[in-house]
Amino acid sequence: MPEITHLLFDCDNTLVMSEDLAFEACADVANEILSKRNISHRYTGEQLIQDFVGQNFRGMMISLQAKFGFEMSQEELEHYVKEEENQVIAKLEAKAEPCDGVMEELDALQESGKYGMAVVSSSAQRRVKASLKKVGQAQYFPPDDIFSAATSLPKPTSKPDPAIYLFALERLGKNADECIAIEDSKSGALSAIRAGIHVVGYVGSYHGEEKRQEMIQLLTDLGAEVVMTHWSEFPDCLKEVEES
Repeated sequence: MPEITHLLFDCDNTLVMSEDLAFEACADVANEILSKRNISHRYTGEQLIQDFVGQNFRGMMISLQAKFGFEMSQEELEHYVKEEENQVIAKLEAKAEPCDGVMEELDALQESGKYGMAVVSSSAQRRVKASLKKVGQAQYFPPDDIFSAATSLPKPTSKPDPAIYLFALERLGKNADECIAIEDSKSGALSAIRAGIHVVGYVGSYHGEEKRQEMIQLLTDLGAEVVMTHWSEFPDCLKEVEES
């Protein structure tokens, strides 16, 4: 197997505990859209996570239109994409925290100098950068190595589309088998796997042992080579992939 030279990190609930905060804001915007159309259904942040985890807001709105049978103009969609981004960033800048144990691992990786490190996210680049800055992780990731499916691509998309990983590989000048992606969701893992990248799964951000075990099974079934429940396991997971 070629030597692993780059680590590609998902951001939301992999580096930064952001999903609960983001989905609170997202639910407010989604409910406004439904209310405007006299659709009685209302979402909580938790319900949105269950339905749409791993998708960015644009992807969620496409799914929402299909689920409730309505259409949004491109202009209206772009308005709400920006509105949701603003509301999420405000919450993240106030409350975001790093995932448990990740700072120690990022410190060790940076000190070793062995791997290039990049962020590959479905979320808008402005949101990703706000998250990383709030929790003190911006120092680990050069601005040009933060890739967003919502912002970086000529045509915005969302994981599980592999486009953002393929774009990151091209920009980094790397082959897929030289990289490992760290992902916490089905859509994120599928995106990396479809791009041919090795995947380490992470389930430490899920609440409750039952849910974590369910996600371990799901990520393993999708093709993650190893799954960790805490960031302290990362060195062993990395070694296991490199030696496989």
